[in-house]
Amino acid sequence: MSKLRRLDQLLGSLGYGTRREAQGMVADGLVTVKGVVAERADVRVASEDVLVKGQPLEAAEGLLAILHKPLDFVCTRSDGEGATIYELLPAQWSDRKPAVTSVGRLDRDTSGLLLVTDRGDLVQRWTSPKSEVEKVYEVTVEKPLDASLVEVFASGTVMLRGEEKPCLPAQLELVDDLHARLTLMEGRYHQVRRMFASQGWKVTALHRSRFGEYSLEDVAVGEWRLLDVGAR
Repeated sequence: MSKLRRLDQLLGSLGYGTRREAQGMVADGLVTVKGVVAERADVRVASEDVLVKGQPLEAAEGLLAILHKPLDFVCTRSDGEGATIYELLPAQWSDRKPAVTSVGRLDRDTSGLLLVTDRGDLVQRWTSPKSEVEKVYEVTVEKPLDASLVEVFASGTVMLRGEEKPCLPAQLELVDDLHARLTLMEGRYHQVRRMFASQGWKVTALHRSRFGEYSLEDVAVGEWRLLDVGAR
C-alpha cells in the first residue's frame, strides 16, 4: 500500500491540474475512493484506491517510459531551440511534480531510445558513472571503416580532445564498410562522434538502439511506451 496523501495534492502532483482544479473535479463527482464518490478534496488516500473518471491514476508511484526520439528534436524545455521531446509526450506529464525529464540526452542529430521519468533516483542510477549501463549505438560514417578500429576502441586508450582521461573500453562491431554498432559503458558529451573523430572518421548518422535492458521494440518513431516502475 502506498503512503497516504491529501487527495488534491496527489492529483496535482500527477498532472491532473492545480490543487483548485483537483478540488473542482472532486466537487463535480469525478473522483472515487475505494469505489465511493469522494466528497472532500482534503481527505488522505492511498493512490491505488483512487479513480478519476473511472480510471486508475497514471503512474502514481513514479513515471518511467521509453521514447523513440526522432531527429531534429532537442532534450530541453528552453524556448528558441526548436521542437522538444516534451512535445511528443502527453501534456499531463508536463504538469507532474517532480517534473518529467530525460535520462541523459541525445542531441538534435541523433535519434533513438530515450528514457523519461519523474523519479530522480532513476536518473541518478542510470547516469552515474558507477552504474556502468550499456548503451548501444548504430553508427554511419562517411568513409570505409578500418578493422583496426575494433581493437583501438576496445583498448581503453582512446583520448577525446580537451579531456584528460581516456574512454573506457568499448565494443565495436563492423556491420559493413560504412556502418558499425558501438556499445559504451559511459556517456560523455557527444562521445560516439568524438571517438570516431579522434581516429579520423566523421559520423554522418547516429541512432541509439538500446539503453541498458531496454530496446525500441514495438515503439515507432516519435512514440512512447510506459514501463512498470514498481520494482525499481
